[in-house]
Amino acid sequence: MTAAADDAEGPTPIPAPVTRRGQAKAARRRELLAAAARLMAERGFAGVRLEDIGAAVGISGPAMYRHFSGKDAVLAEMLVDISQRLFGGGQDVLSESDDAETALRGLIAFHVRFATTEPELITVQDRDMSSLTPEARREVRRLQRKYVELWTDVLVRLSDPMPGDPMPRQEAQTRVQAVFGLINSSPRLPELDTARQSALLAEMAHSALLS
Repeated sequence: MTAAADDAEGPTPIPAPVTRRGQAKAARRRELLAAAARLMAERGFAGVRLEDIGAAVGISGPAMYRHFSGKDAVLAEMLVDISQRLFGGGQDVLSESDDAETALRGLIAFHVRFATTEPELITVQDRDMSSLTPEARREVRRLQRKYVELWTDVLVRLSDPMPGDPMPRQEAQTRVQAVFGLINSSPRLPELDTARQSALLAEMAHSALLS
């Protein structure tokens, strides 16, 4: 590209700084989403009102509409957000890994950490996915498929000690989906020290993927 073209395009815009008020609003929104996850995990989507979510963090019912248009919007943001975070976190793991084995162990550790620290989200997604609007459900499914493909790519690479003879992709996808079921079962498992539970899940997941 010529210098003239560069001048015509102008400098790259600098993002506007986040104001203190904006930071406070974002923090309150995260607080509301965390409260919604807890309540919906306990009672189910149908058993929670928008007013209940607000009350959990000290916000009156009418004031909740400054944050969310309704309960459907809360559920949609909650489940789309976790799907985005999982996919983005998986991409970060791959970018920081030098080889397929390191990448696989990193992905397992990342997902185990999510499952053991945010169990309410797993419960809500498993039980209330059908309550999402069609548009939100399509977005969640799209992100989930991309996350599965990250894992599948790594597993296929790792299973190919002899070039040209990798694990069939469909089998790799099956193993990945099965391991998600294993790790995501953590909210329903008997109580165990978190560190020990995480180590067990990671060991079992690695063995299942490569058995």
